[in-house]
Amino acid sequence: MKMVVAIIKPFKLDEVREALTALGVQGLTVTEVKGFGRQKGQTEIYRGAEYSVSFLPKVKVEIAVTDSLVERVVESIQKSANTGKIGDGKIFVLDVSHAVRIRTGETNAEAL
Repeated sequence: MKMVVAIIKPFKLDEVREALTALGVQGLTVTEVKGFGRQKGQTEIYRGAEYSVSFLPKVKVEIAVTDSLVERVVESIQKSANTGKIGDGKIFVLDVSHAVRIRTGETNAEAL
């Protein structure tokens, strides 16, 4: 089992969710986060005054999947979240050693 964590632009969330649903992903967790990468934030002008925004709004999507689905999930997120501009985000794949569905007690792949 793997945990796929994607940090994406907020306006791309619906496209990513639809692409993952089409793959058969049955659940995901979404968190609103702030951060910066290579773009180091951005400069904005408000009422004639320039100020720096250090942390940009992003969305963190977390999906637990079986090993057989990982590559398709990563590819799907990459295609649907891509704008071709800096700040599109990152995808991380982590190992999951154990999972339990609280309601039924099912474990590992059956819990997903």
